[in-house]
Amino acid sequence: MTGSEVIELRTAEEIKSAYPVMRELRSHLSEEQYVELVQEAMDVDRYHLFALYAGEEMVAVTGFKEMTTLYYGRFVWVCDLVTSSTHRSQGYGEELLTFVEDWAQEHGMESIALSSGISRLMAHRFYEGKVDYDRVSYVYKKSFTEE
Repeated sequence: MTGSEVIELRTAEEIKSAYPVMRELRSHLSEEQYVELVQEAMDVDRYHLFALYAGEEMVAVTGFKEMTTLYYGRFVWVCDLVTSSTHRSQGYGEELLTFVEDWAQEHGMESIALSSGISRLMAHRFYEGKVDYDRVSYVYKKSFTEE
């Protein structure tokens, strides 16, 4: 891979520009909901949104936040990581996740954690086999609205 660059997306227009890629992971969100939630997460929850460009084209997006808990200490929680379907298996997901790892270390974080849906077997193979993440827990959810 040559000619790739990771850029932080901060403005409403920049955030909106990532929607076509993010929609592949978060298909339940309209563009308006997505922009609103990203901006709120940035304002109140230390959320960062970055895009990986190959040349002029956005090929992958990640959203993560800095967190502090008694279990993990100071760490980065990867909320969203998606490579556009037309660019998968070309190393972009790994490149973007490596960027997040470097960012976390540069900002004094002790680790990185993320959750991956039970049915996402390809993602599990990526995390466990390709980028050497350990499966350490189950995540449970209780919703208060109908899905």
